[in-house]
Amino acid sequence: MGEQEIHGEVLARHKAGQLYEEEKSKGGDAGLAEKNEFYTFDFFVYPVRAHDETRVRFLYYQPLEIDTGVGRYVYPLEAGGTDEAAHSFWTENKRVENFFSVTVELKSAWPIAAVRVPGHEQDASVQKHGEGRYTVRLEKQKAVLDRDFVFYYRLAEGLPGRVELIPYKPAKDKPGTFMLVVTPGIDLKELDSGADYLFVLDISGSMSGKIRTLGKGVAKALGKMKQGDRFRIVTFNTGAQDLTGGWLDATPENVRHSIKVVEKLRTKGGTNLYEGLRKALRCLDDDRATSLVLVTDAVTNTGEISPASFNDLMKQYDVRLFGFVMGNSGNWPLMRVICEASGGFSAGVSNDDDIIGQIVLAKSKILHECLHDAEFKISGIDLLDEPSEHFGKIYRGQQLVLFGRYASGGKATIKLEARLTGEDRTYETVFDFPDVDRLNPEIERLWALNRIEELERAAAVETEAEDEYRESIEDLGVKYQLVTDETSMVVLSDQAFARQGIERRNQQRISVEKQARTERARTARESGQAVRKRRTDESKPMFDQPAPRPSRGKGGGGGGALDPATVGLILGSILLAGSSIRPRKKKPGSE
Repeated sequence: MGEQEIHGEVLARHKAGQLYEEEKSKGGDAGLAEKNEFYTFDFFVYPVRAHDETRVRFLYYQPLEIDTGVGRYVYPLEAGGTDEAAHSFWTENKRVENFFSVTVELKSAWPIAAVRVPGHEQDASVQKHGEGRYTVRLEKQKAVLDRDFVFYYRLAEGLPGRVELIPYKPAKDKPGTFMLVVTPGIDLKELDSGADYLFVLDISGSMSGKIRTLGKGVAKALGKMKQGDRFRIVTFNTGAQDLTGGWLDATPENVRHSIKVVEKLRTKGGTNLYEGLRKALRCLDDDRATSLVLVTDAVTNTGEISPASFNDLMKQYDVRLFGFVMGNSGNWPLMRVICEASGGFSAGVSNDDDIIGQIVLAKSKILHECLHDAEFKISGIDLLDEPSEHFGKIYRGQQLVLFGRYASGGKATIKLEARLTGEDRTYETVFDFPDVDRLNPEIERLWALNRIEELERAAAVETEAEDEYRESIEDLGVKYQLVTDETSMVVLSDQAFARQGIERRNQQRISVEKQARTERARTARESGQAVRKRRTDESKPMFDQPAPRPSRGKGGGGGGALDPATVGLILGSILLAGSSIRPRKKKPGSE
């Protein structure tokens, strides 16, 4: 506000709201950031003075996972389209009245083969500064913000399967936190026999504006089928319909006819996702591998809506589920429950270009073997909490990210145990966890976000213990300064925080993280490397194959993790805000 910046602190939701209203009533400057379930983050500010300028800055961290050698970052701009009541009341202006710009700086420890910004190929300026560093700038006068900003990058060929460790341990006598990134290099063979493909498509009213994208993606998938394959198409809105009347052989005639049917789909009615899945899961053939492709915004509002019921339904069936969440207001928490129960894989879809790419990646997973009953085991060091170790199925090109905490450094053994083509397989490596590493304090927030997501899923399924889980979420949100369903960020002047006796936890974390960013930049300048490599299994590789890529059938390089400090994004460092922003984030929270 003019020359003054004021910063936020995360408190219990009710307390933050109370302080915001109290400061407003006194005529003081105040802001509030709240998480509105999975839909939006809402920012409030008081006052916005006439003929004055209020500048808002928020910072968030987000781990970006590589899928089959391709990285993807989305900055959401398109409205979600699921809140029909709000859209019928408000008149939206999607055109920026002045100047709009985006600058993306990509720093990778591994070589980058190519980058692209779909929809802005003519407007975006792309500069390459080395094999692992790019800068992309997009500048427009009076831009129309009706499309998400999507940025892709593809890693170079021939990169190994590997294990990377990004730790944070401020001192020997302090606990450490880590992010372990595993990019499998495993020979998952192509499936030769015919397979069954089950398409479950959302045609409810909330999919209006997205149905064209849905149709293009499914048509693309149908066109890639081969002799011996079969398919079914089930649509759902208020109820569910079997468009194909059972399984159809993937003959050219059946495929052409079904593509025409899908392209003519129109949206209407409510969203009965449970009935769509229930109808689709009937009549499975136990002798054939079945892949279920679910395309929806998952905003279910008709019939059975309890996440626990979805969990119970999906656990009854052995299918490969690939869930595509459409739009920025998609119900990610419910999709995570569905995928976890079935050992499935989910991805967000932004636009036409996006769904084609996601279908290509999903097709690679569908056509290859996958690891079953996959489980990670870490031994040799004293873990303070067990990381999420049980992945169920691991698909071709899937990168695995585990978070955890440990008491002291030392040599650790990492094992991935799984079954492949009916045989037990073990992949193993050994490396040191450091006693001190201060370069990535943001890992603590990412660990807490990951833990909060686990608690949210547990609360949704185990409703009898929901209050206990909610209390744990609130404690984590306050300790690590994250905006959650149970916490909010209140923005006051330093004097107001002091008057209220509020501990400045966020201020302390911001200071530590800022210092670490400065140190990383200094280290990069001195070493001449944009990002420090974090591979830990070079002396004893965990895998003997290259990481897979979509451009090759078997083997092929690709995959990898970027330093989370250079790609990472957690909602926060809010100064003031006066609007509602709709970020579709895998790991939302607040600094």
